[in-house]
Amino acid sequence: MMRLLLIRHGQTPSNVEGLLDTAAPGPGLTELGHRQAAQIPDALRAESIDGIWVSTLRRTHLTAAPLAASLALSPVQLDGLHEIAAGELELRRDHEAVRIYLETVFAWGLGDRTPRMPGGEDGHEFFRRFDSSIREVASSGAQTAAVVSHGAAIRVWVAGSATNVAPSYAGEHDIQNTGIIELEGDLDSGWRLLAWQGTPIGGSDLVDADANDPTGETLDDALDET
Repeated sequence: MMRLLLIRHGQTPSNVEGLLDTAAPGPGLTELGHRQAAQIPDALRAESIDGIWVSTLRRTHLTAAPLAASLALSPVQLDGLHEIAAGELELRRDHEAVRIYLETVFAWGLGDRTPRMPGGEDGHEFFRRFDSSIREVASSGAQTAAVVSHGAAIRVWVAGSATNVAPSYAGEHDIQNTGIIELEGDLDSGWRLLAWQGTPIGGSDLVDADANDPTGETLDDALDET
């Protein structure tokens, strides 16, 4: 049985602009994003974290760096933890693109994994690669693992994996930059959602209320704002 801390990366310029920016290596962090990341070690000081894992995208490495330094751990990069690729919708921010992206990925979380992102993966492929990376985390022997990943990827995986909440829960709750979702379990017996912290772990002072960030907002709010 493992405790899994899924941490969304800090704020990026594309989050502020509402862009579907999913390709590697991706943008770095804003000044606010660096401040959010700097709060992570203090917020998790009571946790006995055994390892840190990041995706292939630069923003997760920058977000994990303060925690890694404080614990003298080297983050491990796993290919399957990257954001859900926007494919042909990459770097768009218009209502139609955001609608297609969000409705596609949340269909996966609700159980229909057949829709394919235009020019990208389908739900079967997403869960296969994210599950594979989480299995690598679990096989490390870590009792408590910190995994820095991405808004849509985290929410969709939790929607399809948590056994004690409805799949719709992830679309009804936001996750701001450096928000944490805590689960317990494993891939074989399933995962229980223990806590969903939508706001940054440094608190509401680190929320950018003006940012148009569709992958972190509730599904209804994201579609209303675009």
